[in-house]
Amino acid sequence: MKNQRILIIRPDRIGDVVLTTPLIRSIRQAFPQSFIAAMVHPSNIPLLEKNPHINEILTDDPSHTDAGRKGFWKKAGQLHAYRFDIGLMPFPRERHAWMMLLAGIRTRIGVGKKLYQMLTFTSSVSRHKYIPLRHEADYMLDLGLRIGATSRDTKPEVFITEDEKARAHEYLSLLGISFSKPIIGVNPISRGSSPNWKAEKYIRLMEHLVVCFNVVINLGPHEIEQRSLFKSLEHNGAVILIQQLREHMASVSQLDVLISSSTGSMHIAAALGIPTVSLFCPLTACSPELWGPLGNRSKVILPKEDYCQTRCPGDPKICPLDDIEIPAVIEGIEAILREKETSPLHPKERL
Repeated sequence: MKNQRILIIRPDRIGDVVLTTPLIRSIRQAFPQSFIAAMVHPSNIPLLEKNPHINEILTDDPSHTDAGRKGFWKKAGQLHAYRFDIGLMPFPRERHAWMMLLAGIRTRIGVGKKLYQMLTFTSSVSRHKYIPLRHEADYMLDLGLRIGATSRDTKPEVFITEDEKARAHEYLSLLGISFSKPIIGVNPISRGSSPNWKAEKYIRLMEHLVVCFNVVINLGPHEIEQRSLFKSLEHNGAVILIQQLREHMASVSQLDVLISSSTGSMHIAAALGIPTVSLFCPLTACSPELWGPLGNRSKVILPKEDYCQTRCPGDPKICPLDDIEIPAVIEGIEAILREKETSPLHPKERL
């Protein structure tokens, strides 16, 4: 199979797109002369910019600019014009199954078996009810295997230029960050994408961290209203960043450790080789086996087993992970910094 035109559609969240990059790379390695395009939500274009394995980034925004029948047919027509031979859906949606069929893409493969996939004659790969449980990136590589790719390398990758890193370094310096001591990034908001501490607990954690570290609090453009929650930490030396995605990626590249729940920023950090300390739920749908950071130095912190058995709220997206205590997170940070031989913590200062 040479000189094929291949489309990969991944229209969902930041972390999902980052975890699709091993699939994109594996296809490029297998078919170096092929034309490879990725279709994502417009907000996620920065994740794939500078990626040498992609010829073109396409977008689909069914809630806004591409909404309704008019938007659907416009996108189907656009795909038809590209004359793709193969379309892959790591995250199948009925919209895209029909879109690929009407665009004349001959080979169409998704994950799972929904009625609309059968109606559109879309082939599928099975996750076999997550038995055995593997990583999301690994499941996505199964799509590559179906068309002849062979790589099983699950390490994600995003690409930041040296100029972008230099600008991020300069900006943090202007905000008072001293690069003579470790920089700890904290992503306290997950917007319901994963189990997570409440803001109050992150604040208590950061009150300890600002004593010894630079602390950078990352908030997204949709989280501006939450800034007031962390004002007291700004007065104590923490820096709050509210950046667009590409700038955020560059800032993450300057961190020594990123603390978060299972968020897109965690996957960005992992793809950049930045160590992470991550709060996770052990339930299959949220577990680190399925969604954990890949390719970086990482510490995953889980609640005790009896917490999930006796106090689970039933919906992991609203779980506050009450059983994960602040000392456990600090111990994870210390362990990573000891490995880097940069920890400034004296034993008497530890919780």
